[in-house]
Amino acid sequence: RLRGAAMSASGRPTLRLLALYPEQMNIYADRGNMIFLARRCEWRGIGFEHVAAGLGEGFDPGAHDLIYIGGGQDRDQRRVAEDMLRAKREGVAAALADGASLLAVCGGYQLLGHSYQLGDERIAGLGLADLETVREDGPRLIGNVAIEVDLGSGPRTLAGFENHGGRTHLGPGAHPLGRVITGRGNNGRDGYEGVRDGRMIGTYLHGPLLPKNAWLADHLIAQAIARREGAEPQLQPLDDSLEAAAHESARRAAGR
Repeated sequence: RLRGAAMSASGRPTLRLLALYPEQMNIYADRGNMIFLARRCEWRGIGFEHVAAGLGEGFDPGAHDLIYIGGGQDRDQRRVAEDMLRAKREGVAAALADGASLLAVCGGYQLLGHSYQLGDERIAGLGLADLETVREDGPRLIGNVAIEVDLGSGPRTLAGFENHGGRTHLGPGAHPLGRVITGRGNNGRDGYEGVRDGRMIGTYLHGPLLPKNAWLADHLIAQAIARREGAEPQLQPLDDSLEAAAHESARRAAGR
């Protein structure tokens, strides 16, 4: 069973968003990211459909153009990880293979990898990204962060906030989302943040991420629409003065 509300209109491009576990994986203002995507579509006359799949619920891999997984606490990640492997792993993999995009934040990012090691306990992940996360001794990685990324149109800056106890290590088959300018990133040592593989993005940046980085929201919107339209649309420019101010504030907080 899928829960959600459709807000699309016939005859216009539509972004179809699937949120996985929005009840369990929503501790870092993750709903703000989805609301921001909906508003930017609405302001441009683009349709927006939002459904959710929770514990025990399946979904049609061909029905959604953007999959979103937010962050959760360790106890919620345990429940979600088990359900993901049983009820959703094949669907997510099939959607990605068919051109869907995916954005995973914090705990959702960790679950993209092979496993999350919590002391003697190993939580199996989706294995869609070549990475491992471990809870090591030492303080949590907390603070403002800025990274440099290039999603195909030249270097840009992403700014946000990180708060994670796990240290994520990328394997040889993984590519980082970006290079840390300020902050800790994946593990506080290698200078990388997040993971990117085709149309799949995982990151520790939240706060929420997209309202502070409107350009990334537009990148995801265009990419998702292109799955059905065949080419990325030229999105109508918006008055992003408030969004630009939020981005600059986040960059200043990170020391940029």
